[in-house]
Amino acid sequence: MNKKGLPEISKGTHPRLMMREPASSVLFPDSGRRSGLYQAASSIVRRLREAGHQAYFVGGCVRDLIMGMEPGDFDIVTSASPGMVEALFARTIPVGVQFGVMLVLEGGYQFEVATFRAEKDYEDGRRPSQVAFSSVEEDVRRRDFTINGLLLDPENGQVIDYVNGQEDIRNQIVRTIGDPDARFSEDHLRMLRAVRFAANLDFEIDGETIGAIERLAHKIDLISAERVRDEITRSLIGGHARRGLELLSACGLLARILPEVFALRGVNQPPAFHPEGDAWEHTLRMLALLPSGESFEGNDSVCLAWSAMLHDIGKAVTRSEDSFGVHFYGHVSTGAQMAEDILKRLNFSNDDRNKIKTLVGSHMRFMHVRQMRPNKLKRFIRQPEFALHLELHRLDCLGSHKMLDNYEFCRQKLQEMPEAMLHPLRLITGHDLKAMGYVPGPLYKEIIQGVEDAQLDGEVLTMEEAVRLISEKWPLRPKI
Repeated sequence: MNKKGLPEISKGTHPRLMMREPASSVLFPDSGRRSGLYQAASSIVRRLREAGHQAYFVGGCVRDLIMGMEPGDFDIVTSASPGMVEALFARTIPVGVQFGVMLVLEGGYQFEVATFRAEKDYEDGRRPSQVAFSSVEEDVRRRDFTINGLLLDPENGQVIDYVNGQEDIRNQIVRTIGDPDARFSEDHLRMLRAVRFAANLDFEIDGETIGAIERLAHKIDLISAERVRDEITRSLIGGHARRGLELLSACGLLARILPEVFALRGVNQPPAFHPEGDAWEHTLRMLALLPSGESFEGNDSVCLAWSAMLHDIGKAVTRSEDSFGVHFYGHVSTGAQMAEDILKRLNFSNDDRNKIKTLVGSHMRFMHVRQMRPNKLKRFIRQPEFALHLELHRLDCLGSHKMLDNYEFCRQKLQEMPEAMLHPLRLITGHDLKAMGYVPGPLYKEIIQGVEDAQLDGEVLTMEEAVRLISEKWPLRPKI
């Protein structure tokens, strides 16, 4: 380790390739018509090769291309050292020089370009304490899963396979490269990554691989909350979220990361409202209905997914039963507080935490929308991110009794009510109240909200009517 606590990279010549020919296949006879991202990545490989270095696409981008999916990014490995990469390209960022990693900015995109390396002595279950420049095969064999251990030559479309990754893609198997206990001991987060890939790709996890996860699940406690949070999030929004949660439960990870969610197993519910079964099955059915990818703007897809998973966690601690049946008194407020505690534990941003807590804490309000006074209904449906609240309610219904009456009622009201009806112009301000003789204080808020309620109810339309309402409902006390 150097003075900064970072692993040392050994200097010197690159070792020769091991004396074994990798499996290979030609993937693309003509890659010239591919996306701008692909073209920019190819140009980096080309320039490295023109300078006398080896260079390939590697990892998830190769897997995605083999499966006929468009990669969201491209990683590149090369025999060139970080200094050589920096000298070849006009715009680079040394994001991980200690690990031989540079960012190269090309064609409006950024690409991770890493020197072939071997790693050993993982002391913290995350990062190696020793890193050495190596051969391309050694670089592949230090990686996590066979499906991520493929190389692609973009010039001729040839896939280079040292680890039988192509076969595992064909058979839809997630398998570690080499000994699974060793791979998961090197980086404990790989256990969550195995679940994520199996869920998102709809693959099976190899028996030895999942056995190692079961044995080592307790080591996930050593991984930072942020890394755990991000992997769970990718499992939820990347497709097949239900399967992801089931795998987390089956291999022992869920009970350690989210014991509050694991506790929903066996929490029976009234069959009249929940014919699907217990709170666990209800949650799984909601997750199965989640759209994959970014269906909402910004981080809203993430907030929706986490809200669906956490919306009923209060039921595990509030369930009671008497002669009248099963009850969950206070499960919404309890669940909202539990959700906030979980999100704090996983270091969610304040914005996301507040949004998810509000979604969890409001999900039962849809039961009463038909009985709400106009002002209360309008305030409800005009709240920020109401589209998320409405979608969570839809998933909640479809994951249980499948009755969408209140969902359709709210959608109809949204169509019927223009912006001016939901957010009428304010008729009375604090200055107006002061001019009328009212002393500034908490009464101002009560009066202003009362006038707006009357506007939303259609009882007050003009300032004159607002003044009359104020005089009747909040008469000025005579001065003594």
